[in-house]
Amino acid sequence: MYSGLLIILLPLILGYLLGYLIYLNNKPMLALVHRLLNTMVYIILILMGINLALLENLSNNLLSILLYATTFFLCIFVVNIIALFLLDKREPWITHAHKQEKPPSRLHMALDSVKLCGALVLGFLLGLTDWSWFHFSNRASEIALIFLLFLVGIQLRTNGMDLKQTLLNRRGTIIAITVAISSLLGGVLAAFLLGLPTKTGLAIASGYGWYSLSGILISNAYGSVLGSAAFFNDLARELASIILIPMLINRYRSTSLGLTGATSMDFSLPILQRCGGVSIVPVAIVHGFILSLLTPLFIALFTQ
Repeated sequence: MYSGLLIILLPLILGYLLGYLIYLNNKPMLALVHRLLNTMVYIILILMGINLALLENLSNNLLSILLYATTFFLCIFVVNIIALFLLDKREPWITHAHKQEKPPSRLHMALDSVKLCGALVLGFLLGLTDWSWFHFSNRASEIALIFLLFLVGIQLRTNGMDLKQTLLNRRGTIIAITVAISSLLGGVLAAFLLGLPTKTGLAIASGYGWYSLSGILISNAYGSVLGSAAFFNDLARELASIILIPMLINRYRSTSLGLTGATSMDFSLPILQRCGGVSIVPVAIVHGFILSLLTPLFIALFTQ
């Protein structure tokens, strides 16, 4: 019963402990870890595509992926926006006036996300060849997942955040908790509409925008259809936040940050900084750190 939980938590914890040593003694290793992590993301997405291509009744499964991903995205994103708007009204985030810089090219940022879709499509096309070696892709995915989680553990520790710093940043913690809870409520709603078990909805909602991790974890637990749906749900969240940040950040600062989910610590940070000023950076890092920590823990919990 607890084997799946152990597979997720053990490499994560070992990586976190090793990350502490690297952070203190071997900072040049951080660049290597970052490159390896990026490489593993693409490898895992290719393996996901291969597994998807090997499914029986493929055309119906592709329609199911579209239906699941769209429903989960709409339910989770709308509930997120409502909860974050209420937070902005209840606890306005007042800052000194600042000149909003021109944000990074949203087209360029979107293209980075499209590359990830390209890796999934490449794997899908490779899987259609039905090469005999591809039937070991499930086992390869499990091995790649363990290594990815190990690298994620290292990255979580080496980003310079510790538990004390996280808890002391009240604003970042409150926004992260609001996003975490409202996402789970959206996941329950989506599961109800789709006729899926509540735990499945909670697991998919726990991705918090971290598509590269949520996709493979859900695939291992529930199969390639729901795994692919989780991937596209979280990817759509990222693309939507890129579009909305410049429009919302001056009046609804907490909402703009919360919509980015776990990506506020890395991918979305440049656009948050340019549109919201330097003062948003510490809050964004804490917010992203908390959600990045919750993602593997909650998915492990809800997939048992």
